[in-house]
Amino acid sequence: MRLHGVPFGAATTCEHNKRLVRRALAEIYVNGILEVANELIHPDFVDHEPAHPEQPTGPESVKQTVRRLHAAFGGLRFEVQDEIAEDDKVVQLVIMSGRHAGSLMGREPTGKEFAVRHTYIWRIAGDTIVEHWGSRDDLGLLGQLGFLPMHDDH
Repeated sequence: MRLHGVPFGAATTCEHNKRLVRRALAEIYVNGILEVANELIHPDFVDHEPAHPEQPTGPESVKQTVRRLHAAFGGLRFEVQDEIAEDDKVVQLVIMSGRHAGSLMGREPTGKEFAVRHTYIWRIAGDTIVEHWGSRDDLGLLGQLGFLPMHDDH
């Protein structure tokens, strides 16, 4: 049986994987319910983001990231703008937004709001997330928070 030209089982798996990743974003990253990481994140999970070279593996990796995010930002949101799932991967274009409410890179909170675009790739195995890659707009974030000098070339 095929659904929109895709074997039905593959379409079902892709939808399952998208729901799993969206649940992780909502419950763990936005709401900070760290215990959910024990359920949704594989024990051998690896975060391949260059910004996390010393990160542990498994659920503790995600918990550390979420603790850092929530310590620095209030009202944290992740709005999925686009999402593609194929085989065992989900790719998301996400707008991360919030307010700078805690220390970041040794700087005091500015209270400024921000919204930056990220791209995530998640690999799923069964009912758990096993790998993550991310491309973040850190330069845009730093500019919005006033950490970078702005030049007027006119």
